[in-house]
Amino acid sequence: YEQAGVGPSDLDLVELHDCFATAELVHYDNLGLCEEGGAADFFLSGATWRDGRTPVNVSGGLESKGHPIAATGIANIWEVCHHLRGEAGDRQIEGAKVGLAHVIGLGSACGIHILEKSGL
Repeated sequence: YEQAGVGPSDLDLVELHDCFATAELVHYDNLGLCEEGGAADFFLSGATWRDGRTPVNVSGGLESKGHPIAATGIANIWEVCHHLRGEAGDRQIEGAKVGLAHVIGLGSACGIHILEKSGL
C-alpha cells in the first residue's frame, strides 16, 4: 500500500487468491481489509459483496471460475483491469478507479498488484 500511495479503504475492488474457501477469509486479514481477527464479521457484514464497501472476487473467484494455476495471477489482474476500463459487463463495479489483484504460489510466494485507472 505504501508504494502505491493508497490504503485498503481506497480499493474499489479486490480479486484475491481463494484456492480454497478458508483462504479468502485468511487473506482479508493479510491484506488489511478488516481488523485483525475480524474476517468472519467483515464477510458477514456484506462488505465483500458487489454492492459492499470492498467488493471481493466479483469474478466468482477460483472456486467458481476455475483455478488455472500458473495463469491465476494474470487472470486476477485481467479482471481488475476490465473493471477499471469499464469493460466488465454484468460484473462491472461502477466507477472503479483502484483495484487490487492478489495471488499466492504454493504458500511460499505472494504477488500483489494495485492498479489505478489513469488520468485521475
